[in-house]
Amino acid sequence: MFILCVTLLWRPDHAFADSRKITVGTGGISGVYYPAGVGICDAVNKHVRDYRLTCKVINTAGSTYNVEHVRDGTLTFGIVQSDVKYYAVKGYGPFKNKGPDTKMRSVFSLHSEPFTVVAHANAGILAFKDLKGKRVNIGNVGSGQRISMDLVMHVMGWTNKDFSEVYELPTAEQAKAFCENKVDAIVFTAGHPNASVKKIMDDCHGVLVNAASSAIVRLIKKYPYITPVIIPANIYKNTPRRTLTFGVKATLVTSQDTPDDVVFGLISSFFWDIVDFKFSHPAFVALSPEDMVSHGKMAPIHPGALRFYKNAGNLSAPLKKITAPRR
Repeated sequence: MFILCVTLLWRPDHAFADSRKITVGTGGISGVYYPAGVGICDAVNKHVRDYRLTCKVINTAGSTYNVEHVRDGTLTFGIVQSDVKYYAVKGYGPFKNKGPDTKMRSVFSLHSEPFTVVAHANAGILAFKDLKGKRVNIGNVGSGQRISMDLVMHVMGWTNKDFSEVYELPTAEQAKAFCENKVDAIVFTAGHPNASVKKIMDDCHGVLVNAASSAIVRLIKKYPYITPVIIPANIYKNTPRRTLTFGVKATLVTSQDTPDDVVFGLISSFFWDIVDFKFSHPAFVALSPEDMVSHGKMAPIHPGALRFYKNAGNLSAPLKKITAPRR
């Protein structure tokens, strides 16, 4: 009996030994993409015995980086803004030199990401047009917020020369610059509530700025991946009124070359653990599984995803188990 017990104790875990390693590219650790990637990988790793997959989160420079590295195969999956995804599929903007990404495939969509402008309370910035002549961080090259800011500047007819100073700081650095009064305003494209925004609002006298104008209305009408968004009142300090803006969707993408069973395993793990994911971050609480499947598809759906969706039935069933009224 003793020998049998020792044998069982030292038996290798074949579920891990035979598993395939996958990666999910996210964004900076202070944003919402990173906890989204953590939630996805947690679900995959929890079900390693079922689907023989192990998942690792990679914090990256953001959407453009993720598109490029899913395309070249160094990332298995990437979280990407729906506007950046659209540009990649069409071969527009930052992807013009490489041409259309014909192998990009949709997996599912995540949270909405409002275009968010935060300004110093004493900077005299009451609307987006007031950024003109100010010190502004427009975001780092390759980030989703930079893509959005470039688009807004285009429809406003602005260039960098319209600001007194221009910075290209990533999310992790712009909050520090804001609090040190090196900039008058910064932009985010992120789910809310957001930890970086909260810190700025709490500690550095920030205010949210409406990004609604006739130019933004034209933007919404022209591009299918952009929708009007309202940031609710009172989710941060000094925000007694709702903030009008526009937004995109965070989406999970992969390549056509990713095996069907890998995509099927990731989605199966994720949706059967959707309850844990929804309550892992405030930005995910309002997610609807049906919307996650139907929204944000600027690229064809991966066959492994289709296989799951066709046989999934009611994706909200796990949620109903915890929300059903007691009898």
